Amino acid sequence: MARFALALLSFVFALFALTVRAAPLQTRQIGNLQCNLARLSIVKNLAQTGNRLNQVDTTDPAVADAVTTAQGGLQDASDGIKTIAGALLTGQTAPAAARDQVASGLQTANDALLGLNSADPAVADTLDKLSAATDAGNKVVATCK
Repeated sequence: MARFALALLSFVFALFALTVRAAPLQTRQIGNLQCNLARLSIVKNLAQTGNRLNQVDTTDPAVADAVTTAQGGLQDASDGIKTIAGALLTGQTAPAAARDQVASGLQTANDALLGLNSADPAVADTLDKLSAATDAGNKVVATCK
């Protein structure tokens, strides 16, 4: 009887061993070093763009309107980046709509500031940082596959 129980138990364990399957691995878009450096760069440059934008002299109503529009664009881009980061940290694919939101926000800010004919050096500094953020965003798209 003991041999029968041992044989039955061995058969059950063998059956379980054959039916066990590994769970599918979910790919995470954490990325390589270049990808992560590009991501860090866009976040850093976006923050610096916002800081430079806050230094622009807004006593002229046209400049104030352009700065407000640019701030809205930067906020949209930042919100898109937060959505992408949240998706990546939970192992999901970065939503295409969020990438479009980042691109649209950067373009809105750029368009608002390019229309200014201001002698304020803060405008030029802001445009330089915005250009760096846009370049970093393009690097993210190119290196984070």
